[in-house]
Amino acid sequence: MKTIRLILAAGLTTVALAAPAMAERLSLDEISKYLNSFKSASGEFTQINDDGTISTGQIYIKRPGRVRFEYNPPEKTLVVADGSTVGIVDPKSNTGPEGYPLNQTPLKIILARKVDFSRARMVTGHKSDGKTTTVRAQDPDHPEYGSIDLVFTGSPVELRQWVINDGSGSQTTVILGDLTKNVQLANDKFVIPGIGASDRN
Repeated sequence: MKTIRLILAAGLTTVALAAPAMAERLSLDEISKYLNSFKSASGEFTQINDDGTISTGQIYIKRPGRVRFEYNPPEKTLVVADGSTVGIVDPKSNTGPEGYPLNQTPLKIILARKVDFSRARMVTGHKSDGKTTTVRAQDPDHPEYGSIDLVFTGSPVELRQWVINDGSGSQTTVILGDLTKNVQLANDKFVIPGIGASDRN
């Protein structure tokens, strides 16, 4: 299922980003402070799948641990993390919704209650191309769960895209539009339809 790659697989697709020329590399402290400056956010996203197909939709983030991807037609898949489980709801599936542990995906890094890129062995890459700063992060205790590449612009600091990389080489890019931060989001927006405790892997 291609959509599961959004959470459990991914890699780096080059995307042109609007950014000031020759910006200095953002520090890990600046990036951590930025991510910790908001607990919720919403906006538009564009997803480039590993097979080159493109999907668009709306993203809703509520930390800790919750995110919702609503895809625009004709895509009907819904991806929701409820704090502990990532649910994949595909109306075309004959097996029903699927659930996967959030703590085994790289996405949990930016959904943490407090993001701290100074943690030992978490950051494995930190570079700038003069326009953007890219940080590659992983779970330092479980690098086998994959990594996430986070791309930021500065002045002010903004998260522009991420790429989730799994150990098998699959890659998916999520490009973010302008995020509206600290919005009111009800908890029931992050309930996974059709998944009970017995359905979670």
